[in-house]
Amino acid sequence: MPELPEVETVARDLARLVAGQRVVSARVLRERNIATPDAPTFISAIAGRAIRGVRRRAKWIIVDLEGGVALLVHLRMTGQLLVLPASAPLDPYVRAALLLDDGRELRFRDVRAFGRLALVACGDDGIPASSLDPSDVPLLADHGPEPLEPSFTADLLGALLARRPGRLKGTLLDQRCIAGLGNIYADEALWRAHLHPLAAGATLRRDEVERLHAAIVGVLSEAVEARGSSIDDYTGPDGDGTMQERLAVYQRQGEPCLACGATIRRFVVGGRATHICPTCQPLPRGGRRAGGELPRGAASGDRSDTRRGGRWSERVHPATVGATVAERAAARRRAVRSGGADPVGVRR
Repeated sequence: MPELPEVETVARDLARLVAGQRVVSARVLRERNIATPDAPTFISAIAGRAIRGVRRRAKWIIVDLEGGVALLVHLRMTGQLLVLPASAPLDPYVRAALLLDDGRELRFRDVRAFGRLALVACGDDGIPASSLDPSDVPLLADHGPEPLEPSFTADLLGALLARRPGRLKGTLLDQRCIAGLGNIYADEALWRAHLHPLAAGATLRRDEVERLHAAIVGVLSEAVEARGSSIDDYTGPDGDGTMQERLAVYQRQGEPCLACGATIRRFVVGGRATHICPTCQPLPRGGRRAGGELPRGAASGDRSDTRRGGRWSERVHPATVGATVAERAAARRRAVRSGGADPVGVRR
């Protein structure tokens, strides 16, 4: 899933490419991708509005339109926003398209069709406040602070961690704690900070919190500068990113650590693929490790889940390697709810 750097890149590209254009008309090719309002209302309400600007909040792209309305876009797993001539062939995975007054189209392409578009009303301060349907819950409610804003300090991070018991990795991925931080950059930040993902965030020392804060800000800033990581389906409207070439641990299982040469390991925390250097990120002991069953592959001496060779997509059943009993059960429940089979290799 595109994370803060990738979404920021898309927003910046779009601001340069479409700000000032007017939406002549809209097409919705898959209604389920429209979160709110219904597709006919979406089409009629967006037509004729000028694009004032494009920005980001958390993992949402906000396209500000005239008249106090904003188009919110969440890319989810495979969403892409492309600006193409209206005469360009229509990709079968395009789910919606906005015709602009200069003859180009802003197209939302999404292979897996998990992405969402929403047309919402904005408050006087420009913050998306509510859907055009007043009964809908605001889509941007309950997001935490932006980690690249000056207000995100080490003191604030320490206070956020102190209020959330449990594994550090899970806390970092909670959008109510830090907006926009995702799996790739959580792994990278923890490696830079020399912290294990199973550490209890509430017990970090002051120096550890400061290291983690510097690592989060540093890796996200570097990734934004590199236009994000073009892994799997991600690309920006103006081209790919290059951060994937600089990642230290993410999807580098079986390869040597760039700092110490130890073998990078992969295991699962909370259903998410997790990558560590067992030497640079030693497993905390006693009370400084979050409770619960220890995932296979998480301990320094456990090599059972190391995989060597080429990188592999996080979408290849991340629940199949190193999951705890509870995580395997949760993966089965998610598969059943979605109408699919049990994830391959998940042991009962």
